[in-house]
Amino acid sequence: MSLSHVDIEKVKHLHDVDSATQYLYSKIPQSEILKEALSFSEKAHINQFRKSGEPYIVHPILVASIVATITDDESMTVAGLLHDIVEDTEITLDDVEHRFGKDVAHLVDGLTKIDHIRDAELVSSSSDDKLITSALSFRKMLLASTEDVRVLVVKLCDRLHNMLTLDALPEHKQTRISEETLVVYAPVAQRLGISFVKNILEDLSFSYLFKEEKQHIDNYLDTNYHAIEMKLNDFKQSIQRILLTNGFCEDDFEILSRVKHRYSIYLKMQRKGVGIDEILDLLAVRILTKDPVKCYEILGLIHLHFKPLSSRFKDYIAIAKDNGYQTIHTTVFYNTAIFEVQIRTYDMHKTAELGVAAHWKYKSGGNGIKLDWLNNLQYQNESVEDFYELIKNDLFSGDISVFSPTGDPFTLPRGAVALDFAYAVHTDVGDKAFSALVNKIKVSLLTEIHNGDIVKINMADKMITRCSWIDAVKTSKAKSSMRLNCNARIREINMKSSISIVATAMNLEHTQVENWFKTNSCDTSFNIPCDIEHFRTVIDRYMKEMSQNNRFSDFLSRHRLKIKSKVIAGLEIFSVSNITDVVFDYCCHPKTGDEVMAFLEKGKVHVHHKMCKNAAKRLETHEPMVFIRWQKENIYHYNLIASMHNEKGALANFLSYLVKLNIDIISIELGKESGAYIKYCEIGFESKESNIHILRSKIEKKIKVIHLIRTDDAYKN
Repeated sequence: MSLSHVDIEKVKHLHDVDSATQYLYSKIPQSEILKEALSFSEKAHINQFRKSGEPYIVHPILVASIVATITDDESMTVAGLLHDIVEDTEITLDDVEHRFGKDVAHLVDGLTKIDHIRDAELVSSSSDDKLITSALSFRKMLLASTEDVRVLVVKLCDRLHNMLTLDALPEHKQTRISEETLVVYAPVAQRLGISFVKNILEDLSFSYLFKEEKQHIDNYLDTNYHAIEMKLNDFKQSIQRILLTNGFCEDDFEILSRVKHRYSIYLKMQRKGVGIDEILDLLAVRILTKDPVKCYEILGLIHLHFKPLSSRFKDYIAIAKDNGYQTIHTTVFYNTAIFEVQIRTYDMHKTAELGVAAHWKYKSGGNGIKLDWLNNLQYQNESVEDFYELIKNDLFSGDISVFSPTGDPFTLPRGAVALDFAYAVHTDVGDKAFSALVNKIKVSLLTEIHNGDIVKINMADKMITRCSWIDAVKTSKAKSSMRLNCNARIREINMKSSISIVATAMNLEHTQVENWFKTNSCDTSFNIPCDIEHFRTVIDRYMKEMSQNNRFSDFLSRHRLKIKSKVIAGLEIFSVSNITDVVFDYCCHPKTGDEVMAFLEKGKVHVHHKMCKNAAKRLETHEPMVFIRWQKENIYHYNLIASMHNEKGALANFLSYLVKLNIDIISIELGKESGAYIKYCEIGFESKESNIHILRSKIEKKIKVIHLIRTDDAYKN
């Protein structure tokens, strides 16, 4: 069994008891305990109505229906029917246990406790305080106090139906409930691996919280619907032909397609500061097959027939995620588009869609399930998804010749895209490139060009900064020019942040600090958000100048500002005021190590990615800011297999070279000899270098590298 969009739409439009009951029994066989629970719940909720005017009992019936759709556990379905009965009626937990047994009572008790925690932790809906701080606390309490994961699954189904019927509530309650859903319930669904529920909760919340942005994305997808469907169908047919001509039968596999869900699109646009047409994994296909070996056979055929972006390859079958997720991820070029391809077995697909709800019975005998990883969440860093890394420079080889409309020839590396051509013509053409014509056909700037193509670039009036496309272009000129533009954008953000940070620390008007920077020619003020010592120097300099021109100079000299450091949630905050908490707003989800900035609000620090559009608006209105940085540098784990000549001192010399590269060696193993002169050496090590390509090039200056991978990479969630 599995949820589908058809199920969701049907549930949304069921409003009477008879049709809701009929739908429930279409999802789970009628049993005596189920019929008794339905009758019991109906009597308990009699004369109770929802805000929409419909009988209240419709809600628990449909919650139970959703539960039954994603798991065949009868106790959970019964708990769905009874989940509000202790909270909202005169029925006691003892009554539930007497009629339906300890297991059902245990689940209902857990659901009731969640409501009590929510009432205690969440700020009132009538309060002006931001919900996010208390919602994060609620999420933490929720996970820490829930001993049976089935309680969380039923609660997610309850919240899903509430979100489907949110239209009946006033706008301010729609906003608060949507915020709570986005901050609390969607991340819980993600951690439980119930991706389908997570996606629906996010998209429903998104539609209430960011109506304009949602409309913008909907308009784009609606406008391009036929083009998108044609691209997906063409790609699916191409894959099907390849599989069928290489030994697969039609019943060996199934190919599904999808467009990235709305909130995920929005997050990526916010995180990267890009437009929707710049998102590389907007389109995806999913190939389902019978066993893991066939997954790898399909992967081989995909990579042999379509050029992959090797840095986006992830093998979660070999190394599954903590929540049980298993799938091979790869991204390939096909015609004028880039497609994400996911390959998994049918069983893996069930787990990916339904998570613990698919296989909970196989853990700890069913009851009292406790997933250890639930207690180890980093609440401050709930990232939704990972972003692609650098493309390997040697992905393509050889040169091609392409021509401008006037016949001028340009030599580019094989695999170059239209944007590479634009930068080859002139830096200004690349910076302002808007679209391209290849052989008089309009294409995306990321369309791969081929030998003999005639390429024309259409230009915008102003420069377009595309930070997320740097790894999608091939030529060094395109990469360096785009990186330069992005650095300039960061520099501008840092300059504005500097003024707000100093103004907040000194309790001055924004214009006072801005004018002082101009008067004193503070050309390095853009370094303030990145260099704490420079920040202190600027503050001391300002204080010194003020004391020299002020009749309270003795007082000022005795009462110098003290910038205090405080570490919270992996971040170090420097401020003159008392900081009580750090929160990560859900608009951009900065990951550890990302460039961030922080706004100060009632003693709480709100952290945003520097490319976040919401943060940009706050920056323009000169909101108070503080200096913030990640607590420590990231350490990355690698595994290296190298070949070395079997000569005296070879290993010692190589290890000395690695030390010079600031590499910390964890393990060494010498392999079997290959011939008389070669040995294979396997080394596990740590490095602060995150770019595997840069690291490989440095190591290859000394020795031949057979294999180099990031061993911690596959574990990222």
